[in-house]
Amino acid sequence: MTESITFDRSDFQSDQEVRWCPGCGDYTILASVQNFLADLGVEREKHVFISGIGCAARFPYYMNTYGMHSIHGRAPAIATGVAVARPDLDVWVITGDGDGLSIGGNHLIHALRRNVNLNILLFNNRIYGLTKGQYSPTSELGKVTKSTPMGSVDQPFNPLSVALGAEASFVARTHDLDRKHMMETFRAAHAHRGASFVEIYQNCNVFNDGQFDDVTKKQVRDEMMIDLVHGEPILFGAEKQRGVMMATDGHLKLVDVADVGLDRILVHDQYHPYPSLAFALSRLNTDDHSPTPFGVFREALRPEFGSLVGDQVVQASDKKGPGDLGALIRSNGTWTVD
Repeated sequence: MTESITFDRSDFQSDQEVRWCPGCGDYTILASVQNFLADLGVEREKHVFISGIGCAARFPYYMNTYGMHSIHGRAPAIATGVAVARPDLDVWVITGDGDGLSIGGNHLIHALRRNVNLNILLFNNRIYGLTKGQYSPTSELGKVTKSTPMGSVDQPFNPLSVALGAEASFVARTHDLDRKHMMETFRAAHAHRGASFVEIYQNCNVFNDGQFDDVTKKQVRDEMMIDLVHGEPILFGAEKQRGVMMATDGHLKLVDVADVGLDRILVHDQYHPYPSLAFALSRLNTDDHSPTPFGVFREALRPEFGSLVGDQVVQASDKKGPGDLGALIRSNGTWTVD
């Protein structure tokens, strides 16, 4: 009988000094990941953390696992190689709203559409923190920063909408003020076979402090946070007196349950085969001062990229089958250099 392995958070803490600004939301995310991995009970050698550039990208230094601090925006591409070559490993991508949605946007959407078996955690603080406070792809219209002194005129990305548009098979949102919710979300992402995308609302207390206070602060959560639970009506409010309803034209709107009746409230279906409903939920909040959904928006079951590639390699390598890898290598398009 194999003896079970138990860990605690300290097993996943490296010997490196954690160097983020005091009060940064990254500290809570780091602790939540370490606690979650300890509870998971999987050996440290089975985890790989790969990051790009930005404040969040220091993450691999602080994890007592395998990892790599890669180059700007390229973490999904590097992680794809690891996941395909070593399907036995749990591969995590740590990125930010700038690293993942600006220079790395192309790599991100292709990793999602291919359904590579990755767990992608996108820290969204809606600002460039490492380079000292410029606006990012998720900064709101009118945002005044060092690089937009008259206010941003760029239409911001909605990270969840981007992920759903790329046909991501798992999409979720959590925030840095609730360790329990983060750990539950990370657990669900890890359990999913394929590309998991988790947006984390993360406070940058130096360059964009309080960006999400109107939604995530404890005293307003009941009225502002909409918890998505599969199979249950989408309700919120201290007395669950408000809910989400689909209007006759197909869009979602917030209503008082007493006005429409409980039977008109939308029941959440995270396993719906089409992303349309999850996309509508991702667009429900109009700004950072309106009720906002959290939890798993979508979980679709479809083949994972690495397994499909592995099957092709086996097929091509089997000379009794339809493919011959050696013949392919020596086919037209090759030449000998004297």
